[in-house]
Amino acid sequence: MKFTCVVGLQWGDEAKGKIVDLIGGEHDYVVRYNGGPNAGHTIVHGDRTFRLSILPSGILRPEVVSVIGNGLVIHPVKLLDEIAQLAKAGMTKLNLYLSDHAHVIFPYHVEEERVNQSGTDIGTTGRGIGPCYQDKVGRSTAIRVGDPLYPEILREKLRSIVPRKNRLLVAMNTHAEPAKQFDADLLCDEYLGYAEQLRPYITETTLLLRKAVKAGKKLLFEGAQGSLLDIDHGTYPFVTSSSSICSGIWPGTGVSARLIGRIIGVVKAYTTRVGRGPFPTELDNEIGERIRKIGREYGTVTGRPRRVGWFDAVAARHTAELADADEITVMLVDVLSGLAQIEICHSYTMNGETITDFPADGYLLERCTANYETLPGWTEDLTKCRHKHELPAAALRYVERIGELVGKPISMVSVGPDREQTIPMM
Repeated sequence: MKFTCVVGLQWGDEAKGKIVDLIGGEHDYVVRYNGGPNAGHTIVHGDRTFRLSILPSGILRPEVVSVIGNGLVIHPVKLLDEIAQLAKAGMTKLNLYLSDHAHVIFPYHVEEERVNQSGTDIGTTGRGIGPCYQDKVGRSTAIRVGDPLYPEILREKLRSIVPRKNRLLVAMNTHAEPAKQFDADLLCDEYLGYAEQLRPYITETTLLLRKAVKAGKKLLFEGAQGSLLDIDHGTYPFVTSSSSICSGIWPGTGVSARLIGRIIGVVKAYTTRVGRGPFPTELDNEIGERIRKIGREYGTVTGRPRRVGWFDAVAARHTAELADADEITVMLVDVLSGLAQIEICHSYTMNGETITDFPADGYLLERCTANYETLPGWTEDLTKCRHKHELPAAALRYVERIGELVGKPISMVSVGPDREQTIPMM
């Protein structure tokens, strides 16, 4: 039995959610294995648009079981807001399970991130993700989703943790505004309320998935963020706090990575990133602004304008090999319509030498300048194309060239947000 993984190969925001939604119906389970409410994805379903950050993209298919794995960090208010968003659309009975071993974000995590920001800020979303993962690794100040189901356990833990956090916040504060202070019992009462609302969904998801595997169910794993933001293999330190590549599946869900048989790497037809960090192909000009506006490149979670650049084949080849991707899907090709010519980065120059291997350390990538090849653009509107032969020759050649430079076959091309605006290429 072999399962499927959908993983982003850039700095996130590659439209992975659309692919998960598209092929989710071919599976029995859709499983999210990393990240938290810093990982927004927008899914268009008919005339409705859903903006989610914690719920798996498969949640829009009621026949599919959606699982939030133990590798995530959960902000209960945000998760309940997303559940309420779906309820307003008529989805009142969700086929959803939440791991009791995922970790919980508290207000002091958000404040910890705020007071610790300085001139070396790496450009996070400010949602408390990093501090929560720090507590997970630190163990003594961590709280898991299952803990609030036992009120005495949660109260005892918070009475120990909160005084330490209050002292830490004062000591860490780099701003003129005083650091917030928190009351353990008030936080306990608040989070016990959230736990009661989430209780119907909370379970030991590792056991749930283990039973699904034994029963022969088909599993689809959904990664958050992108491979270039992976805590170990991304452009460190400008990365996220979890394993966003496929290797995060095993620790993030308890399912063996040896069962993964199909890995779909997702890229945009150009490159974007949010926050600080080196970006060799960045377009800080009119072309970049044009792509940003047409592609609506603003963060789903924060609304921040995304930085935009030409497609970087050096980076995508690195992450495609890192993921051992079987195929590549190229998203938002329609956004590039109307450009007279399009550039693709095929190599870098670093310290006067041409290199084709990607340096994942941020301070080395900062020294790189992109080398490009130029391809002709196209003027046709692609959004009504449904078959490969309907694509203009220049658009088809551009997509094919991405596959050649990345070294992987292109399986699908997206020319719009709807499910039907996806063209099979194989």
